[in-house]
Amino acid sequence: MLYLKWLLFPFSLLYHIIVSLRNWCYDAGYFKSYEPPVKTICVGNLSVGGTGKSPMIEYLIRRYSNEYKIAVLSRGYKRKTKGCVEVQPTMTVAEVGDEPLQFKKKFNDTKVFVEADRTKGIKTILQTYPETNLILLDDAFQHRKVKAHHYILLTTYKSPYFKDYILPVGWLRESRSGAKRAQTIVVTKCPEHLSNEEKNNCIQHIKPKKRQKVLFSKIEYSDKVYAKNQSVYLKDFDNFYLITGIANPKPVLKFLNEKQKSFEHFNFPDHHNFTTKEIAKFNGLKQPILTTEKDFMRLSDKVRNEIFYLPIKVILDKEIEI
Repeated sequence: MLYLKWLLFPFSLLYHIIVSLRNWCYDAGYFKSYEPPVKTICVGNLSVGGTGKSPMIEYLIRRYSNEYKIAVLSRGYKRKTKGCVEVQPTMTVAEVGDEPLQFKKKFNDTKVFVEADRTKGIKTILQTYPETNLILLDDAFQHRKVKAHHYILLTTYKSPYFKDYILPVGWLRESRSGAKRAQTIVVTKCPEHLSNEEKNNCIQHIKPKKRQKVLFSKIEYSDKVYAKNQSVYLKDFDNFYLITGIANPKPVLKFLNEKQKSFEHFNFPDHHNFTTKEIAKFNGLKQPILTTEKDFMRLSDKVRNEIFYLPIKVILDKEIEI
């Protein structure tokens, strides 16, 4: 494996040069960025894969919905539609993507839009809803065409960016130095009981600037699982099939195993488009199905079997100040 990484090193170096040159052009002002006229928060990461962006967007909606009129802008990954689309609760994952649909169904009063071009998306939001005074940009840390007012960089406790390398040797989309653009760095998916010594050790590796704040977050799971028309306490829910199509299912597996649940796990890639054959297999299962909230968006209208999801939310050790 190490030998293969050395073979990939020239490609990683070339990728690093291209991305660094692009970032330098934006930092030096050769490439122009659009600065929105309202407060804009960008949530993103340096790495490929799941660092907890969706739960963080939901945290920000809960935290600031009483103070601001919020709109969320996402690219709508793997959607089949084009252009800027306002998400409605009655839409499908194929139309707008799983995470934007999840946001809208959970927070109906929040405006949610999908548009790959964030500049066009922001302008459309403000034209459609001029009262909007806070826009949350989902997964837009590398989208330099927009200059957000506040950048929140996420990195997981188990796989922090400061231990990683640029693609294809590692999983970083850009070099570690990209972290300097963030005002807030959140170490996500931390253990339940994280000591101050462990926090300080992590902060020493991050080496934050004076203007940067480092926070730590953990995942809190609900004590209930939910279906379309019912809910069941998790303590009463057992002997089921677990279906996941997320970047890293290890935390949910750990949680369920700690609860001593009996289940069989079907694991799929992140944002997996379930095939007709796979859906037919799920419909033939004799026990209930448990899945993540994101996967529930893609499966609930297709699977006839009892299907439930387990909600999660982010718990931070300190409030994010925007």
